[in-house]
Amino acid sequence: MDTFAEPYTRAGDDISLDAVRKQVSALEDAHRTQGTPLSGRIVHVCHYLPVVPSLVTRTPAGVLSPPPTPPVLPGEVPPSPSDESAAATAANGAHGDSNSLDPKRWKLAPRYGHAAMFSGIRSLSATHDQLIVGWTGDIMSVPNGATSNPEENVAPSGERVPSAQVTQADRDALEAELVGYDDDGQGTTGAHKIDYVPVWLEDKVAHGHYDGYCKMTLWPLFHYLLWQDVATEYASADANYEQYEQANQAFASRLASVLKLGDVVWVHDYHLLLVPRLLRAAVGERGSDVIIGLFVHTPFPSSEVFRCLPRRNEILEGMLGANLVCFQTYSYSRHFLSTCVRVCGHETTSRTVVAPTIPTNNPAASNLNGSCSSPCANAITTIATTGKTAGPVELERSPTKRNIGEKYVGVDAQGHFVAVGHCPVGIDAERVKRDTLRPGVQPKLDALRTLYRDKKIIVGRDKLDVVKGVLQKLRAFEKLLHDYPEWRGEVVLIQVTSPALTDSPKLERQVSELIAHINGEYGSLHFIPVHHYHQTLKKDEFYALLEAADLGVITPLRDGMNTTSMEFVIAQEITKKSPLVLSEFMGISQHMSEALLVNPWDLGDVAAAMNRGLLMSEESKASRHAALHRVVTTHTSHTWASVLVKMLLSQITGQTTARRTPYLPKDRLKESYDRAKKRLFLFDYDGTLTPIVKTPAMAVPSNDALLALTKLTSDPANIVYIVSGRDQAFLELHLGHIQHLGMSAEHGGFVREPHDSNRKWINFTEKLDMGWMEEVLEIFKYYTERTTGSHIEVKKSAIVWHYRASDPEWGLFQCRQCQDLLENNVVSKRPIEVLVGKKNLEVRPIAVNKGEIVKRLLYTNPDAELVFCAGDDKTDEDMFRALHVFPSSPSGRTTMEAPLSVTLANKSSSSSGSSPAAPDVELAIQPEDIFTTSVGPSSKRTLAGWHVTTPEEVVDHMLYILGERGNGATGNSSSPANAETSSL
Repeated sequence: MDTFAEPYTRAGDDISLDAVRKQVSALEDAHRTQGTPLSGRIVHVCHYLPVVPSLVTRTPAGVLSPPPTPPVLPGEVPPSPSDESAAATAANGAHGDSNSLDPKRWKLAPRYGHAAMFSGIRSLSATHDQLIVGWTGDIMSVPNGATSNPEENVAPSGERVPSAQVTQADRDALEAELVGYDDDGQGTTGAHKIDYVPVWLEDKVAHGHYDGYCKMTLWPLFHYLLWQDVATEYASADANYEQYEQANQAFASRLASVLKLGDVVWVHDYHLLLVPRLLRAAVGERGSDVIIGLFVHTPFPSSEVFRCLPRRNEILEGMLGANLVCFQTYSYSRHFLSTCVRVCGHETTSRTVVAPTIPTNNPAASNLNGSCSSPCANAITTIATTGKTAGPVELERSPTKRNIGEKYVGVDAQGHFVAVGHCPVGIDAERVKRDTLRPGVQPKLDALRTLYRDKKIIVGRDKLDVVKGVLQKLRAFEKLLHDYPEWRGEVVLIQVTSPALTDSPKLERQVSELIAHINGEYGSLHFIPVHHYHQTLKKDEFYALLEAADLGVITPLRDGMNTTSMEFVIAQEITKKSPLVLSEFMGISQHMSEALLVNPWDLGDVAAAMNRGLLMSEESKASRHAALHRVVTTHTSHTWASVLVKMLLSQITGQTTARRTPYLPKDRLKESYDRAKKRLFLFDYDGTLTPIVKTPAMAVPSNDALLALTKLTSDPANIVYIVSGRDQAFLELHLGHIQHLGMSAEHGGFVREPHDSNRKWINFTEKLDMGWMEEVLEIFKYYTERTTGSHIEVKKSAIVWHYRASDPEWGLFQCRQCQDLLENNVVSKRPIEVLVGKKNLEVRPIAVNKGEIVKRLLYTNPDAELVFCAGDDKTDEDMFRALHVFPSSPSGRTTMEAPLSVTLANKSSSSSGSSPAAPDVELAIQPEDIFTTSVGPSSKRTLAGWHVTTPEEVVDHMLYILGERGNGATGNSSSPANAETSSL
């Protein structure tokens, strides 16, 4: 099963950022040519704004205050690249000047953290307008005249202001002051603007969301820790979910208020996993047209770990509201696909798209078929001609590159295709290189070299978090000193730790005790092997430490993207080109294979890698460093951001997105209903009148559905049929008491007329050759024996193999094998067809399907002036297809010839075995009065002309045209979100 193999992600190390941008531009031009509206704006939804807003507090008149700090004269401080940032920050943040004619209410400063993500976002301003939507964070008050600290890039500290005390005027003032703000601190880097939209959250919601559900539930789970490993014994995995949902709703509502038609939306990280679904709901009928991508920066666990989450279904369904879900690595995306299959019961599928033709004068510069051959693109790309994931595509040296198909693997979420891929994040290599040249770095580097003269320096920098593997690293260093005694007194480990997301006194104590043990065992009065600094380093100190290192050791137990490893490579470019020991459980490790990859749990392996790195020859160091440097400087945060946009734009091509089916307007349906003298109503049962449930026998109609059917059938002008795959007994049990209700069972194999007083079922299969059933039954028995949980259902006119209770991936695999066997060895010899349903495989006579019954009903009711037909799955497409096209007679009237079902019925009723040919009939129906209605999202591929979202809406529409109001009571408490599906 080659889908489980890791794709070759090193292809295209020489990818050009300009080439990716040209591909994005070509995609946008192609979409606009095809009439797809694009605004040219990218909207980023992040947990935090990249701005720290602080509320200015005014000094009351008559109260003495300390004198202001004298201004610094030019030339008194050596110039530094950070001075430009400080100057820009001061220009933007000098809002509290008491001498200003227009005093500001807010001081603004750049927010520390997530530098790679925001660097990539800023780079897109070269080609697009951008809007960043994010939480303000806790609001702090600052005195008028206070200045921000340019070295730390933080706002001046003060007291926290409760959210309830921030007035509407203050909030409006912040939005006004954010206009034109440059969070980069170095002037506008692109030709397009970046706007900021703050999201305001109540304190309880904000901290329950972040400090509660995000930090205490999702973060541990995504890093393969269950909650008892990081919290108290009383912690609940479901605590604070309400605040998590409320915060996500606030983000979705705020975003919906500023969204424009044609915006491209990117939602970032695990804090906002519900936003894609909530945003579509908040936008309303336009929700299906919103282009949404979701990028998860953290790891994504295997399905066996994720299924421990109590709110697993809600989280997954929220994520599946996006058009594209993207992760750091291929393995994370595979885990997500498996989780969707095993937890939600969805099925995986693939779509092939053809990118637009892009002209070029330099075919060797990039892969110009619309997909860059970077790790980002190849992660989800399979060349259609080979069917295999491979390296870069061979380029044609011609002025124009031909179109090549790309296969996007994804999830079929109730008809909505969600592509799933991966694209590793990089760093802003140019900025890091610039920071390593700051004047303050060299003096600190010289001091480190003097302090540790004649010693090898191993450097580690991690958050003090369980998943960062600090304890394992220290134990591995201890093993190095134990197994390789020649390094005692010759090597030091400088371990810097910063505060983690969650405080862990137990971990802090363990680290301190282990360091004390190592220093006591292998140290002396004049030598200490481990130096631990639990603090946040300043930039100059950080880069000086990286440059001084003889070996970098970064060995987390689980990590998404680790910027320190890439910053280490950039810093070493101008010094020693020292090697790097990396954990294989990092998201970035697969793209940095020239590093020394280790299993952090294998202490001997890590110690051996440390020894190997310290003894590595200069030639080996240089060659490995050159390869790593090429990866880090090529796959940057800028490339990552542009490739994400390209990947998302690829999802709105004609090949990947079905025709958007409009929502069925109640008023239009009622107008046709009131005007028609005779009406024909055709309803599927499961998924149309009742929700899909895990146990088919539990799919009972709601009180509102029964009311609607009763009212419809009581009007003599209405002909109402249930056209279902259910057998006669089930339909009789639940709907048989409704007078004048017609029924079609087993996909049209049996029909009971609505006004037949004898309630006799007509068998359309009795004249058909049914000898094939024994042969198919034997095949189904073979697969049932080999698929635990599967079973066979033998109907009178069809035979069905169900695998809903089997392992979902194995069941689907067996289903495809069985389908292939039937289609290649049985179908060609028998008058049957194979239908792939939801968690089942059905074989039925080729002449028996819902389409034939619909044709029969239309033929026998040619005077019908309104036809309403509703269904939700593949079998119902036969009904929609039957209502699509009829040939017109020379008179302009629509004519219809007798369908096969009428011929079979005539033969069945004829005692002589022969009957005259049925004549053609003229239909009174007009195209605008045929309401074929699909139940599901508007993006669902269907032949229907209209859609509603849920079975409840089908019933609600019926009650509306009848002038009735439902009571909302249902006979089935099962939720569609938790149900496995059936095609009955």
